[in-house]
Amino acid sequence: MTASPVTERRAYPARERDSHRTDLRERGGSRPVRRAGRPSTPGPADPSRRATYGLDAFTFFIANLQTGFGPFLAVYFTQQKWTQSDIGLALTVGSLVSLLGQMPGGAFVDASRSKRFAAGFSAFWVGASAVMLAALPTYLVVMLAMAIHSAASCVLTPAIAAISIGLVGHARAGERLGRNASFSAVGNALGAAGMGAIGYYLSNNAVFYLAGVLVIPALMALSFIPSGRAVDAGRPRPAAQEPEPREAGGISALLKNRALLCFAACMVLFFLANAAMLPLVGSVMTLRASETATALVAACIMVPQAVLALTAPFVGRLAERWGRKPLLVIGFAALPVRGLLFAFVSDPYWMVAIQVFDGISASVLGVMVPLIVSDVTRGTGRFNTALGAVGTGMGIGAALSTALAGFMADELGSRTAFLGLAIVGAAGLALVLLIMPETRRRNGDEAHDPS
Repeated sequence: MTASPVTERRAYPARERDSHRTDLRERGGSRPVRRAGRPSTPGPADPSRRATYGLDAFTFFIANLQTGFGPFLAVYFTQQKWTQSDIGLALTVGSLVSLLGQMPGGAFVDASRSKRFAAGFSAFWVGASAVMLAALPTYLVVMLAMAIHSAASCVLTPAIAAISIGLVGHARAGERLGRNASFSAVGNALGAAGMGAIGYYLSNNAVFYLAGVLVIPALMALSFIPSGRAVDAGRPRPAAQEPEPREAGGISALLKNRALLCFAACMVLFFLANAAMLPLVGSVMTLRASETATALVAACIMVPQAVLALTAPFVGRLAERWGRKPLLVIGFAALPVRGLLFAFVSDPYWMVAIQVFDGISASVLGVMVPLIVSDVTRGTGRFNTALGAVGTGMGIGAALSTALAGFMADELGSRTAFLGLAIVGAAGLALVLLIMPETRRRNGDEAHDPS
């Protein structure tokens, strides 16, 4: 019997779909197959386990590597018989380059065709700067190493964010960024413990050699992540839909982005209140419990990292269910509560417990900063530049915070300083509530690559 025209029209697409499925399986592709009678709609991406675990490991090892440039720097410089003014100048050079390099670093990642190359290039120079510090601790080499480290870090942070969102797409970006934050927190904690042990049993010099060696497993992990356009292959697109056109205008386009400016203003106030709080706690603990101050300050650092590692993936999932603003409110609200508690609690051990609120804020903002910037810059091609601009605002707020808190503590006492920082944090919370819009898109559109 001759098949009817209707049967023929149905049979051929079925064969075509089966063949298409086979091709996708052979290529390891993850794009959903279009079914007859249904419009093709974007869904959640399924990057390969190889890429997922590669990004996990890269984030972990980079956090380990960067740990060496924290408190160990001051210890190392002191061991090298540097004066406090020289140590301060070296740290200032790094801070200034970091502040000024945020936007250029983001622009470099925007212009780079391969985000993986940008991440690997910057990771290499972070490791190289650590080896320079260990091998040649002369004045000029140290200044150059600090500048190289800060400049490379300005590229590394947006590159990781761009790879993460490009790998899974916007619909699952929150979950992926939360996972990044969790692995980074674990890496920081283990890195601090390992480098502390090496510094104690070997030498502080060995800490920076270890940091340089950690570049090798980091680059090996990075090699498991697809490069270039292959990152986009893991994210489904609507059928026959081209990427959204990218707007021109550079910085001027960012200055017209109301949501981005609102978020940047909120973040400046947050860091103006937050950056000085832990140093102020350290000073108070030294006065109240001098013999155990070092251990208590270390506990104040470890508690937020533990909270961050445990809660960041959960925050990422909630960001896709609740939206961005409710979580942002929680993260901002934890800061003035923390300041108020520090103002009225005198027991050093309770002050360690209060650091749980710092972990809540860190968990929320570790996910929300790249996620919200990605939301408000979709279609512009300026995600990484915008991320750098927000980072610059955060750096300015942090720099002013220590001066503000120091002045209040000297003139009015530590309790007043904590209350002042809490008031600034409350102002940031009010700004979030009043002017910050919800940035999550409800239509699930995955057409644009923010990276």
